[in-house]
Amino acid sequence: MKKISNLPVKILGTLSVAAVSFAILAFSCKANNGSANVAFAESKAVSKKNAAQLSSNSLEVVKSLQEVFRSISENVLPAVVEVDVTEKTQVAAQNPFKDFWPFGDGWPFGGSGGSTEPQEIEQAALGSGVIVRKSGKTVYVLTNNHVAGSATTIKIKLNDGREFDGKLVGADERMDIALVSFETGDSDITVANLGDSDSVQQGDIVLALGSPLGYFASVTQGIVSATGRSGTQIGSISDFIQTDASINQGNSGGPLVNIYGEVIGINTWIASSSGGSQGLGFSIPINNIKTAIDQFISSGKVSYGWLGVSLLEPSEEYKSDLGIPKNQAGSLVSEIFMSSPAWKGGMQAGDYIISLNGKDVKGTDQLVRDVGNLRAGETAKFTVLRGKNKVELSVKIDERKQDVAADNSKLWPGFVAAPITEDARKKLKLDKNVKGVIVTGIQEKSPAAALRLQNGDIITAVNDKKVTTTQEFYEALDTNRNSTIWFDVYNDGHTISTGKYKLSK
Repeated sequence: MKKISNLPVKILGTLSVAAVSFAILAFSCKANNGSANVAFAESKAVSKKNAAQLSSNSLEVVKSLQEVFRSISENVLPAVVEVDVTEKTQVAAQNPFKDFWPFGDGWPFGGSGGSTEPQEIEQAALGSGVIVRKSGKTVYVLTNNHVAGSATTIKIKLNDGREFDGKLVGADERMDIALVSFETGDSDITVANLGDSDSVQQGDIVLALGSPLGYFASVTQGIVSATGRSGTQIGSISDFIQTDASINQGNSGGPLVNIYGEVIGINTWIASSSGGSQGLGFSIPINNIKTAIDQFISSGKVSYGWLGVSLLEPSEEYKSDLGIPKNQAGSLVSEIFMSSPAWKGGMQAGDYIISLNGKDVKGTDQLVRDVGNLRAGETAKFTVLRGKNKVELSVKIDERKQDVAADNSKLWPGFVAAPITEDARKKLKLDKNVKGVIVTGIQEKSPAAALRLQNGDIITAVNDKKVTTTQEFYEALDTNRNSTIWFDVYNDGHTISTGKYKLSK
C-alpha cells in the first residue's frame, strides 16, 4: 500500500511544516561516536537558609515523586543497553596528489584529479536498545532499523558494563525497528516489561532512557505531548508518541517508559532546528511493535497485509468535488494496482474508505497501519463511499511484497486526479470554459506515463464522455473498467486524444 500526502502529491514520510521563525528539521537519534561538544556551567553554593522553603506536606509529595523516578530508573536501566555499530559507507575518494599539481585544475593523467573511484569505509556509530525477551541463552534487544539495520558489526553494552557481540535477527525499514540478539549464560539479565501504548494519554508522565550523544545510561523525564503524530523521513508507517522528555542523537532505540516502569514506546527521531533536543521527541508506540518481535524471531522479517492501493487524505474542497459529505473522516483510494486484492474485490480508484472490519477509518495513517496488521489470506470487510453511495466490499488480503508494491506499471491510472479550484485555474492560466480534472503526481512507468500524460494536463473526457468533476472522472473509469480507455486532454489551448490503454483483468 502506498500512502500519499495532500496535494500537491508527495509520498508521505517527509516532515513538511510551515516555517514560522525557524526551519524544523527531522533528525534520527543515532549518534556518531564523539559527537558531543563541551560547554561549561558555573555554579555557586547555596545555603539552606536561602533555599526555597517548602511545607512538610508539599515536601512529602515531591519526595514521593522523586522516589518513583528513582525506582523506575533502578528497575528499568538494567534492561537498557547501548548499541555500538560499525557500518560500511561509500564515499568519493580524493586524489592525494591533486594539491601538489601546480597548474590549476588541469590534471595530466586523465579526469580532473579530484575524485577517483568511490571507496568503502567503516564508520562507527551508536544508539540505544532495550532487552525485550530472553530464551535460554539468547537475549533479544529491540532497537531502530536506522541504528542496526545496516550494521556490519554490533556490540551490546549493558548498564553494568558487560559487553557482548550482537547479531541482527531482523530489521524492518517501514516501521524503523530492528531486533538484535546476543548469547550469554548469565542468569541476571533484566527483561523490560512492555506496557499498553493504546492507553497512553496526553499529559502522562514519561521517562526516556538511553545513551544520548554517547552519555551512557541517561534518564530524562517529561510528559506525553501528543499521540498519533505523523512525520519524519524515517520509515513509511507514521504513528508516533510525542514527548518533551529530552531526546538527543544516540537515544534512538531506547525506551520511553510510563510511571509503572513499562515500555510504551521506542524513541526514534526528534524535530529540531539545531540537531539537539528542543522538547520535540517522537517514539514508536510499543503496541505497533509487539507482533513484529515474534515475527522477527520466527522468520527474520515483518509480514504486512497488502491491499494494493495508493491513499491520500483529500481537503474538504476536494471531498466536496468527489461528492463526499463535509467532515466525513476516511481515506481516498487515489490509485489502485490492477490484479491486486483491492482490484479483485471490486474496489476502484476514487473510492473513499470509511470503515475496515467495522472500525471507523479516522485517516490514512491509521488505515495503513490497520491494513498492514491484516494477515495474508484474511478476508477484510471495507465500507466505501463511491460518490454519495455507500458500498460494502469483501477483500481477500495478500502478503505485501516490495517488488509487487513498487511495480508502477500496474498502478491505475498512474496519477492523482485533482479538481480545478479557483487557485489552480489561476496558476495554470485556464479559461473559465475549461472543465475537467487536473493530472498530478504522475508515476514513472505507469499507464499514465505510457499514455504520455504530463503533470498539469486537463482531462476533459474519458472515452469521449465529458467529465467536469473528480466524481465524474472516477465514475467514468469504473464504467469502462474492463475495456480499453483513452482520455481527451487539454493543454495550452489544444485538446488531443491519447492512445488507448487496455486494462488488465
